[in-house]
Amino acid sequence: MSIETSAITDYHAHVYYDPTDDASRAKAAALRAAVEERFTVRMGRWHDVPVGPHPGAMYQIAFAPDQFPGLVPFIMLNRDGLTVLLHPETGKAKDDHLKHAVWMGEVLPLDASVLKT
Repeated sequence: MSIETSAITDYHAHVYYDPTDDASRAKAAALRAAVEERFTVRMGRWHDVPVGPHPGAMYQIAFAPDQFPGLVPFIMLNRDGLTVLLHPETGKAKDDHLKHAVWMGEVLPLDASVLKT
């Protein structure tokens, strides 16, 4: 059974950083500023502690499918060693985070117990 890409209403990129490391936070801030300057996105708040299924500090970049071709390669080339989780939004949070996700950098363990199917 295949899933049509029309099921994707949005994308989320979660940018992870170490809140106790000034260099890591500075890299995350630089990427955030560069993305905001160049793309039409909705930036999430900085979370210096784990939130939802995410195991560490991060912020979210939410964007429409039409931003994907430019934004995702930009993040790939400018993440400066940061770990980024990219996933679609199809209305099935568990599958979106666990089955349909793409990782840039280290694959981190997510807390699937908080994700709805």
